[in-house]
Amino acid sequence: MALFFQLDIPLDLQHFGGDHLLVFRCRAHNDASEPRLADGRLMPRYWDAPEPPYPRPFWRVLIQRHVVLPAAEAEPSVCARPLTLHPLADTPNPHGLGSQTFKIGGAPSWAQNPEQYTCACGADLVYICQVPEGMQFAVHPGQPEQPYSVGADTYSLFLGNEVYLLACPGRCDPAAVWPVNQN
Repeated sequence: MALFFQLDIPLDLQHFGGDHLLVFRCRAHNDASEPRLADGRLMPRYWDAPEPPYPRPFWRVLIQRHVVLPAAEAEPSVCARPLTLHPLADTPNPHGLGSQTFKIGGAPSWAQNPEQYTCACGADLVYICQVPEGMQFAVHPGQPEQPYSVGADTYSLFLGNEVYLLACPGRCDPAAVWPVNQN
């Protein structure tokens, strides 16, 4: 799996302020994720569940507390770029939608209908982050082309769909994050 992005979550974000968010994705699989439910909740250990037709997930999102320094070894696939967060006046419009941009916190700008999920532990997942539709991640020269990607020199997340990361506020596992994909 390739590390697509990582960031420190701003301190003022409820439940996860001060934690570290990491988003990994298999560079060879560029598909959308589909929730698998059991009794109205995401299935137990949904972050490790198979993503048919694949025997295991092709993505991993982690929220770490007590972060240690990152490894000195650079990500070999996706080019590291600085990510600077700026405050955003994210006032929802009359339809309850926030700004359509890469953002942490605020109001999600759902491309379709809002989606809500319950973690296998019983906690309702909360919105953390949004990656806009069509966001491309530059790759190092010589990397294999990602299927269904826009170009040979970039990768995208979940077919380039709008991605909303929803996480378990109960912190039942560092990987208890669900990526909602919409277009």
